[in-house]
Amino acid sequence: MRRKAIAISLFALLAAVVAEAQIIVTTPYEFSVGVSGGASFSSVTFNPKVAQTMLQGLTFGVTGRMTMGENVGLQVELNYVQQGWNEEYEDAPEFKYSRRLDCLQLPFHTRVQFGGKNVMGFIKAGPQVGYMINESTSDNLNGAAPGKVNAQHDMPAEVNFEWGISGGAGIEVRTGIGYFLIEGDYFYSFGDIYGTQRKDYFLKASTQSIIAKVTYLIPFR
Repeated sequence: MRRKAIAISLFALLAAVVAEAQIIVTTPYEFSVGVSGGASFSSVTFNPKVAQTMLQGLTFGVTGRMTMGENVGLQVELNYVQQGWNEEYEDAPEFKYSRRLDCLQLPFHTRVQFGGKNVMGFIKAGPQVGYMINESTSDNLNGAAPGKVNAQHDMPAEVNFEWGISGGAGIEVRTGIGYFLIEGDYFYSFGDIYGTQRKDYFLKASTQSIIAKVTYLIPFR
């Protein structure tokens, strides 16, 4: 299933690149740059399963965008994102454990916009890569093992590099002082934070996150 998803993603990306290359040749374009900030909500898909709720964190970054014609564009971001997981213990709710992974993420998105001249909607999607720069743990376990799976408590992340696919949608409002965007993004990693070979404890340990943020862009025609 993972190989099929990767193949479909790469094919979609190639088709988008070819289409945009044709658009660039025949249409005018606009550049815009700016900053963004918001909140992240993330988890890690483990096998064996680890019961958890989403970990809330912060995100901020910079954005560069090239819009070609009226409807299609390319967008690149560099974001700092706090992601990870927050464990849930139904039989022992007094215990708490969370792991935060501080990451730099670089999404490359194809963007399609629609609507009016000053207020419009948009969707975007494309590949994303990232690198974990730090991790930290918060817990009150004191050596207890309240979950059905507890091996991760003593396992620091083994793989810093992440890669996957991301996308999102939102609303853009254009004013005389710049563009204001409210958007939501989703990222799913095809990689894992731990080794997932047969000899390893986990067969899967991939991150996923939802981002809600506000972006401010300044256009340059």
